[in-house]
Amino acid sequence: MTRPALPIVGWRELVHLPELGLHNLPAKIDTGARTSSLHATVLDEYERDGEQFVRFAVDFPQQHVRQVCEAVHIDWRGITSSNGKTQRRRIIKTPLKIGDVEFRAEISLANRADMRFPMLIGRSSLRRRFVVDSGHSWMQTPNRKTTEGHKP
Repeated sequence: MTRPALPIVGWRELVHLPELGLHNLPAKIDTGARTSSLHATVLDEYERDGEQFVRFAVDFPQQHVRQVCEAVHIDWRGITSSNGKTQRRRIIKTPLKIGDVEFRAEISLANRADMRFPMLIGRSSLRRRFVVDSGHSWMQTPNRKTTEGHKP
């Protein structure tokens, strides 16, 4: 059986969350994580037209910018973080674009202040869409030169 060729992502890419107004967001590709995660500070929860929404802020300290976003809050889930502790996190669903591929992704909102990347792309978002080359970076980032190796 021949499978169609899938685009290749490196271990880090710049991604876009167009409905949230977030572009060129540095993301770590992590097949060890099931769910994608976004660094966010929750500001408010509210209901509109019978749907639950969450308003949150994404901070970019180097640029001194705070982007306030709103999304439908679809679920609460227990997510086991890299330190092995399970946290109850809000889950949103929004379009995610990596290279030329855009799809709706489930993303947990978490405090990633101690992490190097504000976004982590988990295997649920990668499955049947991408192949991961962990030895390269920026393979789906047009304005960045593809690099080899793991140096951040």
